[in-house]
Amino acid sequence: MAFAENLLAVLPEVVILTSAALILIVDLFIDDERRHITYWLTQLALLIAACVTLKTTQLDIVKAFHNMVVDDMLADLLRMTSFVAVSLMLFYSRSYLLARGLFRGETFVLTLFVLLGIQVIISGNSFLTLYLGVELMSLSLYALVALEKERSGPAEASMKYFVLGALASGVLLYGMSMVYGATGTLDIDLVARAILAKQGNSLLLTFGLVFVVSGVAFKLGVVPYHMWIPDVYDGAPTAITLLIGTAPEFAGFALTLRLLSGALQGLAIDWQGMLIILSLLSMVLGNVVAIAQSSIKRMLAYSTIAHMGFMLMGFLAADLNGYSAAMFYTVTYVLTSLVSFGMIMVLSRIGFEADRLDDFKGLNQRSPWWAFIMLLVMFSLAGIPPTVGFYAKFTVIEAAINAGFLWLAVVAVVTSLIGAFYYLRIVRLMYFEDPVDRSPLETRADARTLLSANGLLLLLLGILPQPLMGICVIALTQSNFL
Repeated sequence: MAFAENLLAVLPEVVILTSAALILIVDLFIDDERRHITYWLTQLALLIAACVTLKTTQLDIVKAFHNMVVDDMLADLLRMTSFVAVSLMLFYSRSYLLARGLFRGETFVLTLFVLLGIQVIISGNSFLTLYLGVELMSLSLYALVALEKERSGPAEASMKYFVLGALASGVLLYGMSMVYGATGTLDIDLVARAILAKQGNSLLLTFGLVFVVSGVAFKLGVVPYHMWIPDVYDGAPTAITLLIGTAPEFAGFALTLRLLSGALQGLAIDWQGMLIILSLLSMVLGNVVAIAQSSIKRMLAYSTIAHMGFMLMGFLAADLNGYSAAMFYTVTYVLTSLVSFGMIMVLSRIGFEADRLDDFKGLNQRSPWWAFIMLLVMFSLAGIPPTVGFYAKFTVIEAAINAGFLWLAVVAVVTSLIGAFYYLRIVRLMYFEDPVDRSPLETRADARTLLSANGLLLLLLGILPQPLMGICVIALTQSNFL
């Protein structure tokens, strides 16, 4: 393949990398009063990358750089959703970053490098490419968590994240090396063929699978590899928590799909058993422990663990319907998380983090509109119709039932009922309690408009979920697996 064709397959990644380097240089020559220049350059980079992705989208599957990268409809859709998630994160957190001295070049550059790592994972077609993407994304996130120096919490959270992340990366790499040793290749397609042809050492492959699934489970944050999520969510600045809880979820989904459904499809019987345990433990522990939390960020952290357990139910089917249900769940969960953490930043101000449940008391008296948006978020997370969370849970539960896991579907329904308790508790605080703080809620016009539209989208997608589900099915049908 010619170099130009290779370059075309990774053009969105080239745009993000070039933009990050450019913004890093520009930031050296501007003072604090003009930091908005680098902010808007970052938003422009995301817009250009999105336009390039749309322009280069095609139905054909293109493999570049000696099959190390794949450019298919799945990669293009996940790229677009990650661009949107990062752009909205920057819009929602602008005032928050300004108030805490984090509105500076290194925040934007590291955010772009996180996005670059996500893109590399999304388009990876080799164990080597996937691992490089994981490390680029993870190392950038470790640095972002520790950026706020005024408090000790972020540094402590970053250290925990780094230590556990390094351990998980080693586990993932060890598993990949075992699969390489058994099959003699790092190429996902060739690994899949070798396993289906029963060419590899079965014992070595099984051990490799255990380590690979463990590494992937850490990146998803499912039990028992969830220890980092509550501490990092709670310790990091809310803007960075918003980033960690949204765009990297697409990378986690892509990593799971590329490794398990791509390279290790021939071992589906083995990894299905492991995913059942991970999904079951995550749904139970995530929803039960979330009830005891007094911090909304820790509550949402345990909620994330439970939701990733739900998402894994889609993978149990190991077919198009299951994967599309898992993909739909991931996209809608990210849209919901954007609003939930965005609302925390709406209630925060200089010197005050609205991270306690009591901070939401009487929100309806302070702002009926923001209370309504938060109501939609809580209903969606709880899976209450007509919000999109109901349809998302319905699809993954249906996929599990079709795959013969009726008992797991029953557990999922029961844990959803448990989860509804702590989500509806927020609704009770907003509508039936007197406010502790009566200060007016001030938000920028762009953030207010986008956050409101984002919240209403949860309702619209709940009423009309078919277009988004159709897009997910088409993307997977035109991908490198089906």
